[in-house]
Amino acid sequence: MICLGIESTAHTFGIGIISYNTKNSKHRPETTILANCKASFTSKKAGMIPSQVADHHVDVCDKIITQAMQKAKLRLKDIDMISYSASPGIGHTLRIGAMVARSLALRLKKLKLNVPVIPVNHCIAHLEIGRLLTKAKDPILLYVSGANTQIISYEAGKYRIIGETLDIGIGNFLDTLARELNLGFPGGPKIQELAKKGKRFIELPYSIKGMDMNFGGLLTYIKQLIKKPQFFDEYTIEDLCFSVQETIFALMTEVAERALAHCDKNELLLGGGVACNKRLQEMCTIMCKGRGAQCFIPDNQYLIDNGAMIAWLGVLEYSAGNYISLKNNVVKNAKKITIAPYLRTDDIEIRYR
Repeated sequence: MICLGIESTAHTFGIGIISYNTKNSKHRPETTILANCKASFTSKKAGMIPSQVADHHVDVCDKIITQAMQKAKLRLKDIDMISYSASPGIGHTLRIGAMVARSLALRLKKLKLNVPVIPVNHCIAHLEIGRLLTKAKDPILLYVSGANTQIISYEAGKYRIIGETLDIGIGNFLDTLARELNLGFPGGPKIQELAKKGKRFIELPYSIKGMDMNFGGLLTYIKQLIKKPQFFDEYTIEDLCFSVQETIFALMTEVAERALAHCDKNELLLGGGVACNKRLQEMCTIMCKGRGAQCFIPDNQYLIDNGAMIAWLGVLEYSAGNYISLKNNVVKNAKKITIAPYLRTDDIEIRYR
């Protein structure tokens, strides 16, 4: 069986293709990732303007689909099911993914192929691809991306958010700071490189409230700080980037450790684009080692937004009977292929575990 996954929650349009076989596996299918192709929106000055990012996805979707099909050595008629990121995300870009899913399903319908369509949750997809690739069994997920900053634990049939940002996501914080420093978008990788050259630590606000955290106040503080004429006489931009990383990643590691203790678990799984940061990975690894826990970190291509994770969660949801069929009343059922931009991780009932 072949599942094609479509990712379009934010700046990345991705297509992933997964082959799976349930015959020889009692608990989960044997899985091979055949393709994981993407194109990401970038900007030198502005951030993500939703209409512009949506236009980007429209422009690249055919190209990325073709790349993925060629890499997987498949034709469209070989696809057995289609999954797409339906929640959460930017409405403008989610609609592009839903449109592509609907279009592909209707094309296959004309070939007399009734291919099910599976809407999936982007946040849970990050967790499930990590569990698949690392073999983590029951981890705490430290999910750090552009709009999302969550600490997630599976309990009683749902992925529970036991800690989260109270305002902006850690990735949006880094991107906004990068724009203030004229570094362009996305800003996280550029801040990481500059931080390696930082030599002086600047004491910054450390805002944590139990299991929750916030970054808006820190961002305002830094904006005011760098406006002072004497600031860059005393410190460099590298010092600032170094200090920012040390502060926010220490905060995230502290919350992750507290989650391991509260939930009595011994596995930490990193997910989301910000988890590509080597300093965050280092802090989490050291913390887990000190606790006698395991820290699982997938390859970067599966930490960032990608189509493979959407395809894999599509497989799991399909196994639980959560899909849309175009077999009867095609027009009516095709209209069910919609989006839910504000659906939270803990709104989803997990039926496949």
